[in-house]
Amino acid sequence: MAEKLHDQLIGAWELVSYVEKPLNGSPPNYPMGERPMGIIMYTPDGYMSAQLMRPNPGHFASRDWFKATPEEYQRAASTYFAYAGAFQVEEEKKIVTHFVLVSLFPNWIGQKQQRIASIEGDLLHLSTASPIQSGGQSVNA
Repeated sequence: MAEKLHDQLIGAWELVSYVEKPLNGSPPNYPMGERPMGIIMYTPDGYMSAQLMRPNPGHFASRDWFKATPEEYQRAASTYFAYAGAFQVEEEKKIVTHFVLVSLFPNWIGQKQQRIASIEGDLLHLSTASPIQSGGQSVNA
């Protein structure tokens, strides 16, 4: 009997690619660069956390992260994305639903983010189950 998708997800997965494909047929976007950094983790008790960022974000002038300038915060936030919360898997449809508890993008807090999931060898492929808004256009990510 094949192992359930839920059970296969458990653990930490390192990001190797993040691509957005505009619905209008424009070329793909790489909002985190062509070699992004990140991790998504799924725990056995039903929680997940996703962190994505552009490489080489630069440092703040101060060692105290509460003393960064508005420009430093803007630069950091525009090159980083994170959210976390509970998750559930619809095994037959291969849909993973993330129930967003915390997010750098506050509009996602309290929302569901659904992803189509497949695992090939040691690679986890996640894609949006419906288009999202990014950079002023509708995309599948």
